[in-house]
Amino acid sequence: MKNLLIVESPAKAKTIGKFLGKNYTVKASVGHVRDLPKSKLGIDIDNNFEPKYITIRGKGDVIKELKKEAKKADKVFLATDPDREGEAISWHLAKILNLDENDKIRIEFNEITKEAIKNASKNPRKINKDLVDAQQARRVLDRLVGYNISPLLWKKIKKGLSAGRVQSVALKLVIDREREIMDFQPEEYWTLELEVKKSRKKMLAKYVGYYENDKLKKVKIKSKDEIDKILESIDKEKIVVHKIDKTKSYSKPSAPFTTSSLQQEASRKLRFTSKKTMMVAQQLYEGVNIKGEGSVGLVTYIRTDSTRLSEEAINGSKEFIISKYGEKYYKHRVYTKSKKKEKVQDAHEAIRPTSVLRTPEKIKDSLTQDQYKLYSLIWKRFVACQMADAVYDVTKVLFDNNNNIFEVSGKILNFDGFRVVYKDSDEQDDKILPEMEVKEVLNISKVIPNQHFTQPPARYTEASLIKDLEEKGIGRPSTYAPTITTITGRDYVAKEKGYLIPTDMGFLVTEMLEKYFPDIVNERFTAELENHLDDIANGESEWHKVIEDFYKKFKVDLNVAEKEMKEIEVKDEVSDVPCEKCGAFMVVKNGRYGKFLACPNYPECKNTKPLEKDVAEETDEVCEKCGSKMLKRKGRYGEFLACSNYPECKNTKPILKTIDVPCPRCGGKVAVKFSKAGRRFFGCSNYPNCNYVSWYEPVKEKCPSCEEQMVLKNNEVVCINKNCENAK
Repeated sequence: MKNLLIVESPAKAKTIGKFLGKNYTVKASVGHVRDLPKSKLGIDIDNNFEPKYITIRGKGDVIKELKKEAKKADKVFLATDPDREGEAISWHLAKILNLDENDKIRIEFNEITKEAIKNASKNPRKINKDLVDAQQARRVLDRLVGYNISPLLWKKIKKGLSAGRVQSVALKLVIDREREIMDFQPEEYWTLELEVKKSRKKMLAKYVGYYENDKLKKVKIKSKDEIDKILESIDKEKIVVHKIDKTKSYSKPSAPFTTSSLQQEASRKLRFTSKKTMMVAQQLYEGVNIKGEGSVGLVTYIRTDSTRLSEEAINGSKEFIISKYGEKYYKHRVYTKSKKKEKVQDAHEAIRPTSVLRTPEKIKDSLTQDQYKLYSLIWKRFVACQMADAVYDVTKVLFDNNNNIFEVSGKILNFDGFRVVYKDSDEQDDKILPEMEVKEVLNISKVIPNQHFTQPPARYTEASLIKDLEEKGIGRPSTYAPTITTITGRDYVAKEKGYLIPTDMGFLVTEMLEKYFPDIVNERFTAELENHLDDIANGESEWHKVIEDFYKKFKVDLNVAEKEMKEIEVKDEVSDVPCEKCGAFMVVKNGRYGKFLACPNYPECKNTKPLEKDVAEETDEVCEKCGSKMLKRKGRYGEFLACSNYPECKNTKPILKTIDVPCPRCGGKVAVKFSKAGRRFFGCSNYPNCNYVSWYEPVKEKCPSCEEQMVLKNNEVVCINKNCENAK
């Protein structure tokens, strides 16, 4: 009996082909074979939102071969990925090959190993139409949003812009974080530490408060006056040991990887982008040629929200851990998610190695460097999740100095447990304290008061944005990486030193969407839509009804936007390079491969040329680091000085333009500066000696009500103090 098995990728077909024997032919569909047309909406809105699928251009030869092989076969099986997208691909293949979707033609496996493939081929099932409908609903929703709003942005703002049901919410999260940073007002606080000596050992004891009615009252020092009072009251030479607490602390291993946590940890530990993580993980899942084994899938399915592990995997890890590390290192653990998550997405396991015996070092020579790094991360996290806690001896010592209480703590690893395999990024090394006794008097060698200012919230990284998207229920594992790729590719967000910084265009597009399509950028609304898609997948909602309910409100917003949204002229940066064909000064454009110069008279003149690097101009200023001449150069955000001894000396400094307003903090000059993303802000020219910054232009006048700084905000002079009546 001849069987045809269809999978999605050629790599997977190659790996699976060797497991099934002569009675099976394994072919690849190379992804989707049918989709909505690119040139038009492709949805019959008047006919219950029915999608108008077409054969994807370029898939003719693939489909022809699949039909040919299907005619030869006695039975056709569809073995696409075990998720909604994979279910939909199987459904489309069934339509093209004229297969009865009610027959048991669908097989599913979570890992590409011989045993998993053999078991799956013996247990075919019907195509799950609920999963197909959930994928169709997602596709239709995304098409309705993208193909209606994007052309509007092209028309009203600039060509090449886009909006999306998930990407626009992700962008707004980045924008909202930047707004928090822009509006942030630093608050002063102080810390006080004493360097305490015991024999030759030194330790830093930090001020925590004082005792009142035998209870420790913790204090935050908010001003110089407050710390001066404390400094006046302390003995600066001697301190007494007041209390010693010794306890044990237990650290548990993290759960095995989901798609989201894998992307986050690979970003932190390996500096992989989310896109790179998924690309390498896909290679590990589909199969790698291992010496002595041939092509084999090394990890389980990589798109999952589940932390569940199979009994087989747990038993395998138990045997491995006990044999390699001993009985005391093993601890059986079960990882679960919320009932909602379990119901919808717990069909798959967590991401784990297909065989714990295939250690990273054992197969290192068969892997690329990136494959080895990611596989090691997955293997170690999986093994660690079934290991015993790490145990620490924690010592906390309170010192009394005229009823000013200082604290120091030490932490010693007593039993490494899971840490013998996997160390979390934020774990610190041992901090050992000298032996001390209560009432013992020790010497103080230094008194260290320090002024600090509260810091604004950190900008998003890829890892932290993915974490937020997952926690807020926006998107699904398969959407995180392409979402970030889209918002950076559209120049809505720039990446600087790993941080995501919104551009002016990102602000502009988000502001338009907030005004005219508030639901599209509302994280709760988007998360609720995801819940509706889950309900469809569970057979609890009908997909046409979900689309209809969404479209009623969306159509109203769309009509209003088309009538009321004003055209915004976004001017290109004009260079000082004349077009040699028509004489006009060329403008800077963003292309697929970076910036280039183009004639502004397009389409009449289609001249383009590369953007040449600036020509350096020598100055009389001398580099303070190496003594070489400084050169004036043009950068992305204006002119700056750079050392002529580059690359041996990489010293640079901005050429500051100052305004006629004294710095509110030190009295120096306020200068116009630019952020990494090109946004203008104002800062003290005495930086780093003075850290004054403001996103709004300061003015000379002080607030008549509270004496705080006044700034120019939206062409209106307002107080920077949010609690003042003159603030806005």
